[in-house]
Amino acid sequence: MNITVWNEYRHEKQNPDVKEIYPNGIHHVIAESLRERGLPNVLTATLDEPDHGLSPEVLNQTDVLIWWGHKAHDEVDDDIVERVRERVLAGMGLVALHSAHHAKIFKRLMGTSCSLRWRESNEKERIWVVKPGHPVADGIDMCIELERTEMYGEFFDIPVPDELVFISSFEGGEVFRSGCCFHRGYGKIFYFRPGHETLPIYHNIKVQQVIANAVSWARPTAGGQYPYPAGAAIHAV
Repeated sequence: MNITVWNEYRHEKQNPDVKEIYPNGIHHVIAESLRERGLPNVLTATLDEPDHGLSPEVLNQTDVLIWWGHKAHDEVDDDIVERVRERVLAGMGLVALHSAHHAKIFKRLMGTSCSLRWRESNEKERIWVVKPGHPVADGIDMCIELERTEMYGEFFDIPVPDELVFISSFEGGEVFRSGCCFHRGYGKIFYFRPGHETLPIYHNIKVQQVIANAVSWARPTAGGQYPYPAGAAIHAV
């Protein structure tokens, strides 16, 4: 399985507090955590690389794409967004993290605004498992507890998930659908909420475990590619 971890890589360059937590970028921490879990074929790509690091050659060899974006969603080229969308429809998995809910690619695949309520208050979050036995929740007990995090709250303007794996609760009383599975074409998509850049959330072992689980769940399955050109008709024999 080939994995590509995509990150804007802007906060880490511009904010000393973020750089202290992620000196080589959020993408580096996520990629290393996957390699430590026995997934050696992990590449990284960032916004300022040619083609945003997502050339046709890279995408054609990617089984699962992990996406983190926040402050530069509008800088992602529409042609590359369409390139990624076509690959997802053809079977590539997509794992969208935290503020990637507003990434062009996630919104295009969802077909809604993907807006939500939020508050930066460094409060406790509990990420509750609401679908025990689901592959994405493998190795996670009743909940993941994060002592300090950014609040995301409902209403979260997404289509009804095909499967809901996690729901978060916060000190202010808000709740949020924080682990959502979707299918688009032959591809599988998982949205996972935690990951605010000014907090060391991607260093959390349980968060890393969920991301690794999501990658395994979202990978293409046997026969999981379009068996015919787009637009071709299928005729009964």
